[in-house]
Amino acid sequence: MRPRIYLANPYGFSKQQQGLLPPLVAALERHGLEVWEPFARNNQVNFAEPGWAYTIGQRDYADVRDADAIFAVVNGTPPDEGVMVELGMAIALGKPTFLFRDDFRRCTDSERYPLNLMLFTGMPKDDWRSYYYESLAEIADPAKALARFAAGARVL
Repeated sequence: MRPRIYLANPYGFSKQQQGLLPPLVAALERHGLEVWEPFARNNQVNFAEPGWAYTIGQRDYADVRDADAIFAVVNGTPPDEGVMVELGMAIALGKPTFLFRDDFRRCTDSERYPLNLMLFTGMPKDDWRSYYYESLAEIADPAKALARFAAGARVL
């Protein structure tokens, strides 16, 4: 069975940004990963039905819980709050976490991390940069943690 990775992202909310998903999914799939993208998996609900938001939230939580790892798009200042909740759930569940940020703005008070320090609690103290990606091309880097994870190596 291929490792399953949950792709936490805000791209599905905007028609223009939806075009960013296929190259990101493809970059992850090139590692042999099964990508669980929440907009594709869990938005097949009737938005006119009462309780639709709860249903989506529960499905997304189940996918975070059942995935082997999370790859979170953390662009913005601050990053999307839904992505932050999904990332927090994954960290609490002990999942390997990988961050993608091609946004050059800093979003932190820390001199070490480019984002809120809590986002790095799911990564090793000294090797966190191996779990942090700043471009689509960098996702393919065989020396980084995602490639090791995809190859079956224990990360963290």
